[in-house]
Amino acid sequence: MRKIVAGLFVSLDGVTESPEKWHFPYFDDAMGQAVGASIERTDAMLLGRRTYEEWASYWPGKTADDDPFAGHINSVTKYVVSSTLTSADWENSFLITGDVAGRLRELKEQPGKDIGMSGSVATVRWLLTERLLDELDLLVHPIVVGSGSKLFTDGMPQVPLRLLHSTTFETGVVHLTYGPEGA
Repeated sequence: MRKIVAGLFVSLDGVTESPEKWHFPYFDDAMGQAVGASIERTDAMLLGRRTYEEWASYWPGKTADDDPFAGHINSVTKYVVSSTLTSADWENSFLITGDVAGRLRELKEQPGKDIGMSGSVATVRWLLTERLLDELDLLVHPIVVGSGSKLFTDGMPQVPLRLLHSTTFETGVVHLTYGPEGA
């Protein structure tokens, strides 16, 4: 069975927004290897509408020479969760509408590697509360950003998780992987 795995850069104060503004001073070979290993486990991406629109305006036309991630993200199957989009025109993109939870359960039953996520924080929160997220892979950076969209918001229901793995990089970034409690 495939897993849905969300990988996020997060600050100590929980901010996930605009990591390009605070994340790069902490990026090193060890983090690159961790991110690369995560990508290697996937053959599909799950994106929320906002992340899809941002990425679809940036990545098409980019090559691995421009950025190593470009080859992966442009060729991989992309499932887009949206109640407002009517089409997903970026190469290998498919809309998921209607019974999203049911469709995701079906995708998890299909053969293949894991389904990865990056960004799409609102979708990650929804997946957690619906008990559809199999792993939450956090790279917690030793910085207080001070403002921005956060992974967890006030009013979210409790979601018990268990620590599956942890590593501390020399930069002070802590790589934490959580799964659902009781799974």
